[in-house]
Amino acid sequence: MSQTQSANFFQEYWVDAWQRSILTLDALRERGNTYFEQTAKNAPHVLSFAFEPVRDGRTLSRPVNYVLVQIVPPPGTAIDPAKPPFIVVDPRAGHGPGIGGMKQDSEIGVAMAAGHPCYFIGFFPEPMPGQTIEDVCMAEAAFVEEVASRHPEAEGKPVIIGNCQAGWQIMMTAAIRPELFGPILLAGSPLSYWAGVRGKNPMRYTGGTLGGTWLTALAGDIGNGTFDGANLVANFESLNPANTYWDKSYNLYSKVDSEAHRFLDFETWWGNPVLLNAVEMQWIADNLFVGNKLTSGEIHTSTGVRVDLRNIRSPIIVLCSWGDNITPPQQALGWVTDLYAHEDEIVANGQTIVYTLHQTIGHLGIFVSGKVATKEHAEFAACMEMINVMPPGLYEAVITEVNEDTTNPELIHGKYLFSLQTRTLDDIRALGGNSDEDNRRFAAVARLSDVNLGLYRALAQPAVRALATEQSAEALRQMNPNRLRFAAFSDRNPAMKPVKTLAEAVRADRKPVSSDNPLLTMEHVASTWISTWLDGYRLMRDAMTEAAFLATYGSPLVQAMAGLGTETAPAGRRIDRDLAREAIEARWRVELETRFEVGGLPEALVRALIHIRLPQRSVDERGFAMLQAIRRLQPANRRLSMDEVKTLFRDQYMLVRLDEERAVRAIPRLLPESEQTRRTGFDALIEVLGARGALPEEGLKRLKRIEELFGLAARSAATGETSHA
Repeated sequence: MSQTQSANFFQEYWVDAWQRSILTLDALRERGNTYFEQTAKNAPHVLSFAFEPVRDGRTLSRPVNYVLVQIVPPPGTAIDPAKPPFIVVDPRAGHGPGIGGMKQDSEIGVAMAAGHPCYFIGFFPEPMPGQTIEDVCMAEAAFVEEVASRHPEAEGKPVIIGNCQAGWQIMMTAAIRPELFGPILLAGSPLSYWAGVRGKNPMRYTGGTLGGTWLTALAGDIGNGTFDGANLVANFESLNPANTYWDKSYNLYSKVDSEAHRFLDFETWWGNPVLLNAVEMQWIADNLFVGNKLTSGEIHTSTGVRVDLRNIRSPIIVLCSWGDNITPPQQALGWVTDLYAHEDEIVANGQTIVYTLHQTIGHLGIFVSGKVATKEHAEFAACMEMINVMPPGLYEAVITEVNEDTTNPELIHGKYLFSLQTRTLDDIRALGGNSDEDNRRFAAVARLSDVNLGLYRALAQPAVRALATEQSAEALRQMNPNRLRFAAFSDRNPAMKPVKTLAEAVRADRKPVSSDNPLLTMEHVASTWISTWLDGYRLMRDAMTEAAFLATYGSPLVQAMAGLGTETAPAGRRIDRDLAREAIEARWRVELETRFEVGGLPEALVRALIHIRLPQRSVDERGFAMLQAIRRLQPANRRLSMDEVKTLFRDQYMLVRLDEERAVRAIPRLLPESEQTRRTGFDALIEVLGARGALPEEGLKRLKRIEELFGLAARSAATGETSHA
C-alpha cells in the first residue's frame, strides 16, 4: 500500500469517525430531550395506536394508577364482533407503559389483524397513596368485567396477554376471580422464582447475595415511601454488562445513519422509569422473588382467600425462550411441576396448559420483537379459539413453516402451521431444575431474609424514616444514574447546545467510510475485544456469585441458623390439598359415570374424533378450521356456541380417558335412527379427519370401526377415499 493510499484511508476513516461521533451525540441529545418530554406527560406511554379511555383505576373504590383503554382499529382493519376481545396488560417493572403496542407488528397489532377487538391496560407514572398489589388485582378484575360487558355478542370471554410482571399479576387475579377470564397468555412471565439450572441466569441468587429483602425496605424508606423503578432497570441492565456498557452504544455509533431511529424509539420506553409504592415492592420481594410463595399457595388476600393457581379454569399459554436471561424457561414453566405431580392431575383439575419455547429471543423480544409478533403472537391470536376448546392437559405449541408438501394449505392461517402436541410433566422436568439441596439453600435465604428484615425494621428503619423527606427522595431519584445520563446529554446541559448545529452540518455533508477501509476493520475488531472482555467478566462474576451462594447457604450451620433442621424438607414444599376442589372433582367423576350413553349425534361425532386421533397425540389448525367451517354451515338457531363446543370436547375427552372402550361401544346409542343423518355426520367426520392428510394405520383401523358403529353399509369407494383422507 502506497503512502498516498494510507493517507486516503486514514483521512476517510477519521472524517467518518468524527461525523459518527457528532451524530451519536445528537441521538443522545434527542434521547435526553425525549426523557424530559415524557416525564412532563400525565401518561407517558409509547403506544403507536390511537385509543379511547374506558375506565380510570383512580376512580375505583380501591384506587390504583392503572387505566383501561380501547384500541381504535387502524383504517382497513376488520373487527369481528363474534370474536372474543383481547386485553394486553403492560408490565409495571420499572419502565413506562405501552410496550405491548409500540409497533404495528405487536401483540395489539396481530390481535386486531386476526379480527379481535383490542384493549390495553396501562398505568400512570406514580402510584396512588396506599395502593397495594391486591388493589391492582381487584382493578384488573373490574377492567376484565368491563370489557366483557361491552362485547355481549362475543363467543367467549376476554383473552388476556400478560407481559413479564403483568403475567404473574394476571394469574393471581384469575385465581381469585376465575369466572371472568378467557385464555391467558403469559409472555416472559416468572411464576416459579427459585427455579433454574446451575451455571446460568444468576438473577435468582440476588436475594441471597444481598442478605434478603431488607435493602428493598431501605430503598423504600429513603424514597419516603416510594420505590424508584430505575433501580429495577439497573438490575436488568447489570445482567449483561457487555450490552449495557458497550454493545448498545457501539451499535448506535457504528450504524448511526440507520440505527438512530430504532434506538430512540426503544429508549423512549426504556429510559422512562416509573414509581411503585414501597409497600408494593416490598410485597413483591418478600412473597415472590425471595419467598417464592405464589405456587405454594402461601399467599392470601386481605379477606383470607388463598391465591391458588389451580383455581384457574381458562387455558394458560406460556411463551418463553432459552435466550431470556430474566425469565428463563424454568421460571416460566416450573409452576406446572410445583402444582402437579403428574399430568393426570392437570386433566383431573380441568386445566389446559400450552407452552412454546423460542430458541434465541431475549426477554424484551418476547413481547417487543416484530418477528415474534408476526410468528408466535400472530399464530396464538389466530388459533386462540382452537386452544380454548382443547380438552384439559399439557400441550406444546409447535409452529412450522408451510411448504409445497403441506396438505390442505388453504386451511392454514398465514405462512405457519400451528399444532398442539401432548406432553408430560417429564418434558417440563427435562428443561432442568433445582436439586433438593438447592431448594434448601433458597429456603434458607427466605428464612434469613425475614430475620434481616426484622432487624432492619427494629434497629434502623425508624431513624431512616425520620431523616427522609419528599425533597430528599426526589433529589435521590433525579441523581439516579438511569435518569442522570439522560439529563446530562439533553439540551438542558449547556455543553450540548452546539451539537444540534454540528449534526445538521454533518448530515448535509455526510462522508461515510468505505466498508473495506482497514481502520474500520480494526475498529470492529477492537469492539469485539471489548465486548468479549466484558462478557468474560460477566461469566466470571456470575460463576463467583453462584459459588458464593451455594457455599454460604449450603452450609449446615447457616441452614440451622435459619431454622432448617435435618428433618425439614423444603424441597418437597408443595401446595396444600384443596379438599373442596377434590370433592367437586370426585362428584364430577361420579357424574361422568352416568354420561356414557347421554347425548346425540354431536357427542357421538366428537367422541369418535377423539378416539381416532388419540394415538397421534397432536392436533393442528387445519382440523379445527374444517370443524369451524362445518359448524358455520349449520343454521344459526341450531349452531353450538363456542362455549358449548368447549364443554362438548372436554366432556367427551374425559369420558374417553375414563374408559375408552366403554365410551366407544356406547356410540351407537347416541346416534339418530335416520341413516341419512348418520351418513351426513360421518361424512363431516371424514372431512375433519382428512384436513391433516392421510391417517396412519391405527387411525384407519379405528375409523373403520367407527363406520361400523354408525351402522353404515360398507362402501369400497368410501373406504378407498378414507384411506387417502
